[in-house]
Amino acid sequence: MKRLDRTEKIFKIMSYVLLTIFALACLYPFIYVLSGSLSSKSAVDTGQVVLWPVGFNFDTYITVLSDNDFWLAYCNTFFVTIYGTLVSMLVAICGAYALSKTRLMFGRGFNFMLVFTMWFSAGMIPTYRNFLRFGVDNKYMFIIALGFNAFNIILLRNYFSGVPTEIEEAATIDGATEFQILTKVYVPMSKSSIITVAMFYAVARWNGYIWAQMLLTSNTDTLLTVYIKQNMAQMVERLNNGTWEPPYSTYALQYAFIVCSIIPVIIVYPMLQKYFAAGVNVGGVKE
Repeated sequence: MKRLDRTEKIFKIMSYVLLTIFALACLYPFIYVLSGSLSSKSAVDTGQVVLWPVGFNFDTYITVLSDNDFWLAYCNTFFVTIYGTLVSMLVAICGAYALSKTRLMFGRGFNFMLVFTMWFSAGMIPTYRNFLRFGVDNKYMFIIALGFNAFNIILLRNYFSGVPTEIEEAATIDGATEFQILTKVYVPMSKSSIITVAMFYAVARWNGYIWAQMLLTSNTDTLLTVYIKQNMAQMVERLNNGTWEPPYSTYALQYAFIVCSIIPVIIVYPMLQKYFAAGVNVGGVKE
């Protein structure tokens, strides 16, 4: 084993120290929100919560978990996230496969138009009017309308371009069709990049707020982020009117909503993290 000299040891120690500080800085907001959601009303309102819960209080979680509208928004968000990711991945994989082929007629032009959408856009108001014109006012049309993302298609295209042509030629000689080459060769060999892009889509759907608020006006289609925002506004209004005196801090209730909303992400992300790192490193460096 190679021994490190003094400067290398110092660099390694400083790297670990800085990474530890950065990790703690990223983790602390979540710890604070979790502790605040479990603390008493006086402890939260007076700022006594710093790291650990002060005066345990589970009333906030009882309120959240007994809210039927919260569970409806939760189910809607799961629906949009799962099926929205599937639709987006179908578009991304098919588009990336076609654009990765040099034999594609007008391939350069299609690639340019794809990249052009990342540089310039029509703007929020024209896009919003187009969505309304095409009837994007429910969660089903919402999934289709937001099913395209140029960056993710380019990321997959870069990875597909790196697949050896010899493998595709061998599959063609064996009589494989284009669909079989895509599903039997490219998709299995690009698993890490595909999972990475799927994570990008899923997190964007789960945390999506702006378009969900603007387009999904029906209460039966409300997503979790929009519901939490609306619930917070209603709490403030009821407090100002003097019609509500909860046994817990309103901040603690907000924290409880936030904690419940990020549990799926916390559960899924660690299982896919290795694919995420590999997919970004491989798919992002190829031309």
